[in-house]
Amino acid sequence: MAVSLLANEVSDLCIGKPAVRSLPLSAAAGELAAALRRVARSGAAACVAVTGPARAVVGRVGLADVLCFLCTEPEALARPAAALAKPVSAILPKDGAGEVRRVDPRSSILEALDAILSGAQVLAVPLRAGGRKKQLGGGGAAAGDFCWLTQEDLVRYFLNSIGLFYHVAARSVSSLGLVRTDFLSVRPGESALSAVPLIRRAVATETAVAVVTEDGLLVGEISPALLAACDETAAAAIATLSVADLMAYADYFGSPPEHILRAVKAGLKDKGLDAMLDLIEDETLSSFSPLSASSSSDEETGRAQLRRPSSGSYGRRSAEEPVVCSPASSLVAVMVQALAHRVSYVWVLDEDDDCRLAGIVTFADVLRVFREQLQ
Repeated sequence: MAVSLLANEVSDLCIGKPAVRSLPLSAAAGELAAALRRVARSGAAACVAVTGPARAVVGRVGLADVLCFLCTEPEALARPAAALAKPVSAILPKDGAGEVRRVDPRSSILEALDAILSGAQVLAVPLRAGGRKKQLGGGGAAAGDFCWLTQEDLVRYFLNSIGLFYHVAARSVSSLGLVRTDFLSVRPGESALSAVPLIRRAVATETAVAVVTEDGLLVGEISPALLAACDETAAAAIATLSVADLMAYADYFGSPPEHILRAVKAGLKDKGLDAMLDLIEDETLSSFSPLSASSSSDEETGRAQLRRPSSGSYGRRSAEEPVVCSPASSLVAVMVQALAHRVSYVWVLDEDDDCRLAGIVTFADVLRVFREQLQ
């Protein structure tokens, strides 16, 4: 089984992938934020590579990284223009989290899998100039171009050969020990600013921060993907709003209703953050149009229709709900569900209470199951 499954090279998983947009370490943070907006509007994954000497990849950053930087860097909220003029190198994590590792396109699938499981968040794979992309009509890659190889790519690869893993594919995620209880969580009424360290960890672990009530009910999430729908002025919302209101702000794709915008401006005035207030007033927030909510049923989409506190502070949910499953869900069902919704984790709800959060299943742990089967 292992011989036939792992005969492919890493380059086989990169066919058709576009070259990653990159910026040098010396580029300004504001330039990075503008590049992320362009990438997001193109429909591509909202992340940009950061390159050092000889175009060596030293990091991958998204808007969540920019927002965390603005909310934690001393004086950044008071002087946002000066903070956005700092080099991108200031945004990269200092603790080694979110490691990007370069792999040769001729590496085996097993080598790529081991790189991910040993701590790499994402793999940078050089695109072969004039290689298979040219054969498929892509015109070939330019010298120095590379693409991302992610946990999602590897999970999809194993799903395509799931018949070889029939003895574990139908087993429940609970029986496989995949339900983690050490998930990131925050209360709806807490300050969004206090959740920034958790958001940083969510970025590094390819997960999200669960928003749960005191009774343990899942009422939403704050994910890097959700924040990517905003722009850098969302730092003002993080600095002034509660977690619940930040979800509402992000759900409107950075164009919140007037009462939330008034709350942000009032909070900035109270904190004496006049420069950030001026930045918000200069932005055309209406440029972001909210997407229509999905009309699919809960059973079809696997999205949770979650109970909200009666305060009504969550506003209209224009973004999709968190992806959820039960402890009894099969491994293959959870894989399909996560891939269909383009997330690398699925929240697990208690079997006896379909809104009480019991844990999380991550792609990293799913990949460990396949690695064990290949021993």
